[in-house]
Amino acid sequence: MLKNLFRIFIGLTLFSCGKEAVPKPKGDLRLEYPNPKYLRFNSPCNYSFDYSDFSRVENAKENCWYYINYPKMKAKVFITYFPIKNDFQLHVREVEKMVYEHTIKASSIDTKSFQYPEKKVYGNFYELKGQTASNIQFFVTDSTRHFVTGNLYFNSRPRPDSLAPAVDYVKKDLLHLIDSFEWKK
Repeated sequence: MLKNLFRIFIGLTLFSCGKEAVPKPKGDLRLEYPNPKYLRFNSPCNYSFDYSDFSRVENAKENCWYYINYPKMKAKVFITYFPIKNDFQLHVREVEKMVYEHTIKASSIDTKSFQYPEKKVYGNFYELKGQTASNIQFFVTDSTRHFVTGNLYFNSRPRPDSLAPAVDYVKKDLLHLIDSFEWKK
């Protein structure tokens, strides 16, 4: 009887030998977003623009300030408006200060200027790469009376690889916003 138990034990030990267990590698979640359909936002303020139907525009803290909220991405674009009162250069310096405060964490900052003279829409678009708190910032102005800024923030840790699909999606939306931006007469 003892011999049989010993043989069974040895047999089970030999058959249970095989490959060593290895944990599965972490898989990355593939994020896909719908093709945007653009809606017109007619602000009661001095400007209007198109925004994606994947987002929603909400009132912010001040009059003529808004959030473009992307709830499924946990992202917000903060839109602020300032009337220009002989302080145009001050507004531009403030935007640049906000952008370049991120140089500590940014691996690069790409700046693109844009101008639509027929609509009196001018400005800069800043794309910050790396582990920055804000991935995209921009300003739009007519250079004489109105100044609008936009800053993209995610409600998560800055992980460039994980956020890249969402940043690309919002970037396209913001470029469309700028292309469609108009001042009210």
